[in-house]
Amino acid sequence: MTVSNTIPFHLQGNYAPVEDEISSGELEIRGSIPSELNGRYFRNGANPITGESAHWFLGDGMIHGVRLREGRAEWYRNRWVKTPFYEDPAKPVIDLENLDFSSENSKANTHVVYHAGRILCLEEGHVPWEISDELETLGPCSFDGRLDGSFTAHPKICPTTGEMLAFGYSWQPPYLTFLGISEVGELVQRRDIDIPAPVMMHDFNITAKRVVFMDLPVVFDLDVALAGGMPFSFQRDNGARLGVMNRDNENGDVQWSEIDPCYVFHPLNSYDIGDRVIVDVARYPSMWEAGSGQFTTTAELWRWDIDTVSGDVSETQLDDRPIEFGRVADSRVGLQYKFGYAVSLDLSEKTAKSNGGRLLKYNLEEGQSEIWEFGDGNDPGEFVFVERPNAEAEDDGWLLGYVYNRIEDRSALVVLDASSPGGDPLAEVLLPRRVPFGFHGSWIWDDR
Repeated sequence: MTVSNTIPFHLQGNYAPVEDEISSGELEIRGSIPSELNGRYFRNGANPITGESAHWFLGDGMIHGVRLREGRAEWYRNRWVKTPFYEDPAKPVIDLENLDFSSENSKANTHVVYHAGRILCLEEGHVPWEISDELETLGPCSFDGRLDGSFTAHPKICPTTGEMLAFGYSWQPPYLTFLGISEVGELVQRRDIDIPAPVMMHDFNITAKRVVFMDLPVVFDLDVALAGGMPFSFQRDNGARLGVMNRDNENGDVQWSEIDPCYVFHPLNSYDIGDRVIVDVARYPSMWEAGSGQFTTTAELWRWDIDTVSGDVSETQLDDRPIEFGRVADSRVGLQYKFGYAVSLDLSEKTAKSNGGRLLKYNLEEGQSEIWEFGDGNDPGEFVFVERPNAEAEDDGWLLGYVYNRIEDRSALVVLDASSPGGDPLAEVLLPRRVPFGFHGSWIWDDR
């Protein structure tokens, strides 16, 4: 594959957008889809309507979905999330007239999650957008008018209470706001959190008792934004801190602890051990030095061990391989866990391929890992864990994700047995086209 030096890497190869929406039924399957998998796998990603965007993160949201039922792959379809940018692609991503990040002008391009009867398409600068089971856009979701600011692309659904915990960040004070959505989908909590600067806080962490914010030094620069440049850059002097807040604290008091400057897009998981909080993350030593907007470093698995009595943090590297897009079982989010999954992915190379090819399974209790190899020319994206109904073990279930085949220039939805690393796929659903490299997805059961 020839890589152009004049076209940005995020518009080449399988990063390049697809140009249209299609639907295809009764897809070809290699192997056998487990009969229990009755539902939909949806994954979001940036797919610029015009075919061009200034940065990988700025394309328009497109959902790629596959419907599985009783061992069949009933359909594949892809649909843009029809935000205001769909009708007017020339709209500025940042409105220089009023810099309103709380409007409906979302790209809705980062994640897609299900909660309380809604399927929400998310990015981190605006309100969510809701879609149907068939991927049709229903409109913006402000939780009955109660949300008047930004909403993270990475809410956490507590497996114990069923509530969805989230946050929003802004370029102006309050820079950070914690949000709580009840089990039935009502926005019932809002707490403003004081932090020193308008940082890009892409994700956060929850435990059974606490919330952990990551105040890391990728900082918004208004002057650069007004000049049309990449508005976030790594500013080491801003420092880096972890903020621990008790979930039952109505006042929103946060205990802050200093850590070494770094950046994290995605944690793996976090949990309580008495007065300590364990946070496992994909840690970059820096991100976007000098506002370049390019990935020049790789993330590796690290652990932060926070002592909430003393405020001290122990920082330990757990693996030296590049990783991203870590996931755990939904039933273990915020709870002590044994298994985590991540793609071995190096985004620092300016090439038109992912340099992936393998999926890691971490056994955090025993300090071990195992891998699935996808073979030359096969590049995996994020895989999500789907727990088998009535599972008796934490890894009793399947891993689902899209894998791009460079030779055939098409993609497949791959189903793996999560308890058997290294084994052949249980099934490969051959899709009618390639699915461009994107961001995050979810499995949505039929009987939810």
